[in-house]
Amino acid sequence: MTFASRVSALLDMYNCCLTSLHTEMDIETFHVFWKMSESGHPAEKCFIRTPQYEHYFEGEAHPRILETMPDFKLMPKEQLIPGAVFGVNFTCISFDPTLYIDYLLKRFLAAGGKIVHARVQHIKQVVEGGSDVFEGKTSAPPAAVVVCAGIGARSLGGVEDKTVTSVRGQGVVLHAPWVKFGATRRKIENEFISYVIPRPNGNIALGGTLNVDDWYPLPRPETKTEIMQKALSLWPEIAPPEARKNGRRPTIEDLYPIFVEDVLGLRPSREQGIRLEVKWIEAKGVKSPVVFNYGHGGYGFESSWGSASMAVELMETALTV
Repeated sequence: MTFASRVSALLDMYNCCLTSLHTEMDIETFHVFWKMSESGHPAEKCFIRTPQYEHYFEGEAHPRILETMPDFKLMPKEQLIPGAVFGVNFTCISFDPTLYIDYLLKRFLAAGGKIVHARVQHIKQVVEGGSDVFEGKTSAPPAAVVVCAGIGARSLGGVEDKTVTSVRGQGVVLHAPWVKFGATRRKIENEFISYVIPRPNGNIALGGTLNVDDWYPLPRPETKTEIMQKALSLWPEIAPPEARKNGRRPTIEDLYPIFVEDVLGLRPSREQGIRLEVKWIEAKGVKSPVVFNYGHGGYGFESSWGSASMAVELMETALTV
């Protein structure tokens, strides 16, 4: 089988159904995270396993893939938040993003990796000269190039994918070590999804927005207030215990003393979904396979290991033909 036909077969398998592609990525990623969160693993302290409660409303149904999650069960009606038709409960994994990324960086460097900070105008610069060219060095061209450009895929020469846009996500971080659960109220009409995500350091993340083609780079104060008010109305347990003594209903003012930071991300979404593709690109007589892997939107962490595995498979196929 030729390189083109082998790669085409892989792409057909990956892209025959976008939902299936995401599911496959998510399953593999969850298994890797589960292994990392086990006692004794070098990344153990990055993760926390907690019960997760998903609340669904009229016209919605939980993804069947959730039924494969550890400890999966349907929630009794008395546990549902107001307006929910049904809910599911399972054991989930969350992590401290900063701690986890630091772990990945150390692992990368220990394996011989190198970080080079540079402004790349066109992918042909990397095809011809690798990373050394940005340090003023001449070396052999790289065997392969992987493009994970995120939002930069819109403007990076050789990519310039104008179907990539921002899905703006704003959230709030509180320090609430008494919260030992995660929960999500799925989207209702034009309202944003409400969620609580616990982290190993005692913080919780509240959210959040999914604003397509919204490029505003700063947190909006009114959105912050709305996020906290909605989360508090659904899960008053996020307020400090003293604010809930003797049956008192906590208010948003009770959350400000435990406020840590606003969080904001311009997630790189793509109209056609994730671009997972390999092409041979030539630059001044040098040819290398270039793997494109971007457009994950708000699912970057969730699909990371599965997406990386597929990209590696495409690259290895290109290199062995």
